[in-house]
Amino acid sequence: MIVLCLVQFMLVLDDTVVNVALPSIRDELGFSASGLPWVVNAYFLAFGGLLLLCGRMADLLGRRRVFLIGVALFGAASLACGLAQEPWQLVIGRFVQGAGSAMASPAAMSMITLLYPGPQERAKALGIWGGIAALGGTSGLVLSGALTDLVSWRGIFLINLPIVAVALAVLPRLVPESRAPGRRRLDVPGAVLVTGAAVSLVYGLLRAGETGWSDPIAIGAVVFSAALAVAFLVAESRAAAPLAPRSFLASRTRAVANGATLLFSMAMYAMSFLLMIQIQTVLGYSPLLAGIAYLPYGAGILAGMWLSSRISLRIGTRWALLLAFLVNIAGLLLLAGVAAGDSYAAHVLPGMLILSLGNGLSLPVMAVAAVEGTTEEDAGLGSALFTSVQQIGGAVGVAALAIMGYSAGLTAGAVCVALGAVIIVVSLPSHAGGPRQTAGHGAGGRSEPPVAPRP
Repeated sequence: MIVLCLVQFMLVLDDTVVNVALPSIRDELGFSASGLPWVVNAYFLAFGGLLLLCGRMADLLGRRRVFLIGVALFGAASLACGLAQEPWQLVIGRFVQGAGSAMASPAAMSMITLLYPGPQERAKALGIWGGIAALGGTSGLVLSGALTDLVSWRGIFLINLPIVAVALAVLPRLVPESRAPGRRRLDVPGAVLVTGAAVSLVYGLLRAGETGWSDPIAIGAVVFSAALAVAFLVAESRAAAPLAPRSFLASRTRAVANGATLLFSMAMYAMSFLLMIQIQTVLGYSPLLAGIAYLPYGAGILAGMWLSSRISLRIGTRWALLLAFLVNIAGLLLLAGVAAGDSYAAHVLPGMLILSLGNGLSLPVMAVAAVEGTTEEDAGLGSALFTSVQQIGGAVGVAALAIMGYSAGLTAGAVCVALGAVIIVVSLPSHAGGPRQTAGHGAGGRSEPPVAPRP
């Protein structure tokens, strides 16, 4: 659990770790104004676009195997980024980092899901995992400012290497291999269609965030993504061994949880983007101080994470999520009022603490509901879908909400979370959140079905 959480912390940290270092990267490597955003976007494009494919690969080829390959790929790409001498080298390295994350992240979450099969222990385990992941995003801002100011921007990539080495050395001794029962093949047409749809959608959203929704290329990419998604649904309805089994897609709990997660992620990614700009440009903080100003956010997440499993087990997933979303709405509305001349302690900190508490309460419960009923057959797919929804929601939020401006964007984010709360109350089953138990799954049973010995 510690090793898996440490790796997830590293993977999510790389979502945000380059943000503060971008000016230094631009000056040293000579990035153009249009090329610099791809230091961030290349990672999101690969991570968000490949998640579903890699999650299913983990189910069929072995979760531990895919996790270790992904971590090794991420480590090699981190080294390449840290040694980059040309802009194209850094962009390619970031794309490969994203691909490694897409392999490792859903495999890690599915291993945790299967290692902790009981409702209470699964809620606690995913609470810790989700909270640590959220801390990674917050810590990236602080770490980026500190390493860039005190060492070099290259340190933000090279610092990953010791974590990669520990994971590769230790995890094979701690976690048994697990995969979907039988010898099913990967649904190649379905994998190509869904990956193409995800990549096209993420690309269109990221481009729209740079150039606006009047850009025909951005609109064309989103329309093409929708066409590929329709083709995927048609292909899956006819496939003998579909990438996403019909029983998986039919779960109302997972559908509602992922829908709420999409709206939640839209609001939170936009908030992080807008608040960092507000703190630096309106309140006048330096990059390092702006990163340090985010430290209380991590404390609030830890507090919410500690409370999350206790609350959800006492009042149920539906009402725990509703409570968490109401706390998030309050925090967003408080932060939306921050303006020039306001102080950090009186105006930024209260909203930040309330919102971070709501984040800590929300993420674990959403994760539990999103993987409800998953077994050895589809745990990787469930985990990948949840993570993919977060990434796509984040891209939508930055592209659609951030362009509204600070106050309007955060208010719109509060509306998104409120819509998610309504969906939860109306549509989430009262029994949501418990795993479907099957013989031989989890910590106490066999982690892999019997197969003929391989040479």
